[in-house]
Amino acid sequence: MSPTDSESRADGTPATGGACITAITSGKGGVGKTFVATNLAAALARQGERVLVLDADLGLANVDVVLNLYPKLTLHDVFTGQTPLEEAILPAPGGFSVLLAGSGMIEYSRLTPTVREQLQEVIDRVRPRFDRVLLDTGAGISDVVLYTISLADEVLIVCTPEPTSLTDAYATIKVLATTQPRRLIRLLVNQVQRAGEARAIRKQLQLVVDRYVNTGLDKPVMIELLGEVPLDVAVREAVVKRELLLECAPGSAAAQAIVAAAAKHIAG
Repeated sequence: MSPTDSESRADGTPATGGACITAITSGKGGVGKTFVATNLAAALARQGERVLVLDADLGLANVDVVLNLYPKLTLHDVFTGQTPLEEAILPAPGGFSVLLAGSGMIEYSRLTPTVREQLQEVIDRVRPRFDRVLLDTGAGISDVVLYTISLADEVLIVCTPEPTSLTDAYATIKVLATTQPRRLIRLLVNQVQRAGEARAIRKQLQLVVDRYVNTGLDKPVMIELLGEVPLDVAVREAVVKRELLLECAPGSAAAQAIVAAAAKHIAG
């Protein structure tokens, strides 16, 4: 499956059967991407989905930190042939599975032919085993991040209302639209301070994309709002405790927003 297949998968339908692969990414770090990925996985699992979170931030992996896991086997061990893939897929709190990456591995910071082949092979092998695979990518638009996204059926961009986050989200959308190409981008706005703020942000981003990106494309890029997660003290408490928000504060406003986003995600 090559990056050029992405347009045919823009509606989220797997091109080859098996799991729907969702790349969860962001234009900049610090917007809660991994928080969203792990709690969204827990919410999807509660709906009966078989879910895998694959930590695809190969250089700065932190899914293990968020989930308070201390893995002995990681994606690095799979890549180097030291362990079978099956043994590196671990159960996580929340009822989903994880495939963790080791942190600080400089050999995965560049998109070499070997890294390309290894990522492709892992995706191909996990797809038949799950209903949904969430790729927690690195932030930004490096070659490794863009290639990882190209392996997914759909893209979910996480941003916050901060101007720098919105600028970087737009830059990411523009690059994806012109290099893969992507024509449907899903958006989740984290840390909103008032209800409906995410709708205004989606509209703002769509207007900019229409003006500066879509004019040069044969088919326009559409931004679909998956949801908004309110600024909630319960989130910080969960992160400090290294627990899933859906486990330690399921009734919180942020947790309920994640559950709503998961329901919309399943509905398509």
